[in-house]
Amino acid sequence: MRTSVKIGRGIESLFGTRDENIRLLEAGLDIHTTLREDSLEIEGDAANVERAEQIVHEYNQLVREGHPLNDGALHAYLRLLTEDPTSTLRGLAASGRQRQFGKKPIQPKSVNQQRYLTAIEAYDMVFGIGPGGTGKTYLAVAMAISALLTKKVNRIILARPAVEAGERLGFLPGTLQEKIDPYLRPLYDALYDMMEGEKVDRYLEKGTIEIAPIAFMRGRTLNNSFVILDEAQNTTSEQMKMFLTRLGFDSKAVITGDITQIDLPAGKRSGLLEAIDVVSGIPGIEFVYFNDKDVVRHSLVQRIIKAYESFAAQNAAPQNGSANGNGAPKIMNDEL
Repeated sequence: MRTSVKIGRGIESLFGTRDENIRLLEAGLDIHTTLREDSLEIEGDAANVERAEQIVHEYNQLVREGHPLNDGALHAYLRLLTEDPTSTLRGLAASGRQRQFGKKPIQPKSVNQQRYLTAIEAYDMVFGIGPGGTGKTYLAVAMAISALLTKKVNRIILARPAVEAGERLGFLPGTLQEKIDPYLRPLYDALYDMMEGEKVDRYLEKGTIEIAPIAFMRGRTLNNSFVILDEAQNTTSEQMKMFLTRLGFDSKAVITGDITQIDLPAGKRSGLLEAIDVVSGIPGIEFVYFNDKDVVRHSLVQRIIKAYESFAAQNAAPQNGSANGNGAPKIMNDEL
């Protein structure tokens, strides 16, 4: 099937830098396009051509209505549109405008990332589980900032286990906060990337944003808060149960982790693995699983993750003892 769609303003963004956007559309829908004087000719299977025609029509409408999309945003949306036939460009664009993420727009770059953001909006407790580089922590922090700026919550609480330090924390120089800050650095990085530094510092000083090890959560009830537990695979069973029962009224909790990067001592089962077994059937709790296709770092990272997964699968049977006592191979420590 072949059809032509008229195009007007915004043709540069539609094609993207070095035609990367139109090439993504062609590869994702298995079509071929040709740019004419004032139209785009689309050729391929009927269903795919109709899908591409719908996307281009919606793009033209958004531009005419004064909602142009930059290259980066459109590229992210096109990737989602080619993977998820139920999504629409107008719906994705409207969803992005409804959220306030501080100083920069945040677009989901995969179907699972879109499901993750939707789940965080719809559920009071969400688990984001998958390999490093899939945006689990970054998107959770973005949603927390959005909730704070739109006054859906009064504060943000970011927690992480400091498993890497163990007893060595006591030998580091400085105050307790100075000792634990290096292990919480990825959370600070996400905050400063999305908000002006002065605003982040002001929120931290007032306690509107709090960053602390998970041990600081004991005995608290967290009302009107957006709470994130990062690196949850390194919590013990007791720590995870303690954290999950801190949630108060008008609060949300997001728990992120990578079950292939467990650093607990041998014989200690990950609290995240246990939580998957214990609470996955409770109404009101949603689990979103990421994979290598969701990695938004360098393309080599996707291949590295696949290689480790293949290696683990090949060696699982004869070398069960190397799973670090947690049912998952120990790969590396640093994640997002």
